Amino acid sequence: MKNDQPELLPAKRKRTKYTREYKEEAVRLAKQVSARQAALDLNINATMLRDWVRTLGAEGPDAFRGQGNRTALEAEMTRMRREITVLRQERDILKKAAEFWVKECS
Repeated sequence: MKNDQPELLPAKRKRTKYTREYKEEAVRLAKQVSARQAALDLNINATMLRDWVRTLGAEGPDAFRGQGNRTALEAEMTRMRREITVLRQERDILKKAAEFWVKECS
């Protein structure tokens, strides 16, 4: 027999967002003491702090960019792709113009 009571779902926890400065300070603290102790002191997950340490070590100044922000290399690649697109369009226009003038002069 089915229970007429509504099913209670566990409340969703709101995801905490940490600033870049907070993460950098947490990593500095983790390097001074252990990551586990720093995580306990800051009341954050030790695995998350270890990930921050790893990320800062791997990406350096580009670490903790925030969502949607690109590294300098990614931004340069995007800029260059746009420039290539424009150059190809200009080349195609010049090709058509050259063909036109060859037909006109012949």
